[in-house]
Amino acid sequence: MLSVFSKKDFIATKWFTLEKILQLVTGVFIVPKIFSALGTVDIGKLKFVESVLGMFTPVFFLGLSAICIREIVFIPERYHRILATAFYLRLVSWVVVFFGITVYFGVLEDSALKGLYLMIAFGYLFKLTDVFEYYLLAKKWTKIIFISKITSLGGIVGLQYYGVTQQFDVYYFAKLIVLDFLIQGLIYICILKHKNLLFFKQWKFSKSLASSLLRMSFPLIISNSLIMFYITIDELFLKYYHGDHANGIFATVQFLVIILSWNIGFSIINALYPSLAESFKVDPGLYQRKIKALLKIMLILGMGIACFYTIFGGFILDAFFSASYAEVKRPLLIFCWAPLIVFVGMVYEKHLINTNDLQKNVYRFILGCISNIILCYLLIPMWHVNGAAIAVLVSHFITNIAFVFMDTKSRKEVLVLFKLS
Repeated sequence: MLSVFSKKDFIATKWFTLEKILQLVTGVFIVPKIFSALGTVDIGKLKFVESVLGMFTPVFFLGLSAICIREIVFIPERYHRILATAFYLRLVSWVVVFFGITVYFGVLEDSALKGLYLMIAFGYLFKLTDVFEYYLLAKKWTKIIFISKITSLGGIVGLQYYGVTQQFDVYYFAKLIVLDFLIQGLIYICILKHKNLLFFKQWKFSKSLASSLLRMSFPLIISNSLIMFYITIDELFLKYYHGDHANGIFATVQFLVIILSWNIGFSIINALYPSLAESFKVDPGLYQRKIKALLKIMLILGMGIACFYTIFGGFILDAFFSASYAEVKRPLLIFCWAPLIVFVGMVYEKHLINTNDLQKNVYRFILGCISNIILCYLLIPMWHVNGAAIAVLVSHFITNIAFVFMDTKSRKEVLVLFKLS
């Protein structure tokens, strides 16, 4: 099953996976302390602000990540022009969005969460430096990404622990989110400059390339916007019907399943994507075998995550979280099956990127948003956070599994994969 991928592919995956495992270990150590120190209400506020701003991330990022990685794989000699153009496009988008948020809170809305919104939105300026990851991923130099993120993680965890011991408020931990963005970007710049791979004199904006990149990434901008709205729907309903406490409970479920668990699968898929892009260009048969192998890996991982939280979820909550988080147990048992479904959709999206068929991503997430809104409206008023977990799980199935079989071309491609030896 794994022989279709090269040693270099697995080295890239190794660093990504190791990074997520270390994040998992440190997350288990420090994040429950933060959640317990702040309480469900303040955690609910912070996570709600992050989720609302997350709805703007497709505009911040412009869907350029996968497109730029693919273009660097296909045309490696143009990497400077691609990175520079992507950087300036994202800089303009950040200025527009941040200006809009500032005007909104300065003129139209006087929210108690205004400081959190502005602080984290400003922090996205430092996220511009993750354009350097495009090159590193295309070249499968994930060790550099690992060094950057683990170095930043070490410093941030130390500061988080200090904040817990000193009982600092939610604004302190919001500042650490911004600091994390800054540290990672500075490390990327230093390493690439040291390796003589970054020459800012060659960073010239190309209007024609910008137009081409935006045209190719536009379906991703739309689908990513739908995704961010999709995953925020539940929090909007929870806040409306049950307040910040319910969002704090749901944020804990998301932390355990998404941040600690399915990010491992997300990293594996991203690490192996350049290998998929290479095979798609030169060997369609090998490409199909790689897709099938990757799907098997993800299904095994998804099943492992679901079984782990089914067996050990209650123990983890009792051992690491305060008594106020006891309500997390039941929604965790429901939501822990989501990665098994979502991983299929992640692999499917990479295939759509390679085939330039990204409009299907838009259609499937429109379907996902509609189904999630209906389910949230029906379930959350009665079943609280349990209803949110059920709504997300069912809508994930509709988006990532049902749509693939509803689409004629995708259904035929899946049947071909099943016939491969």
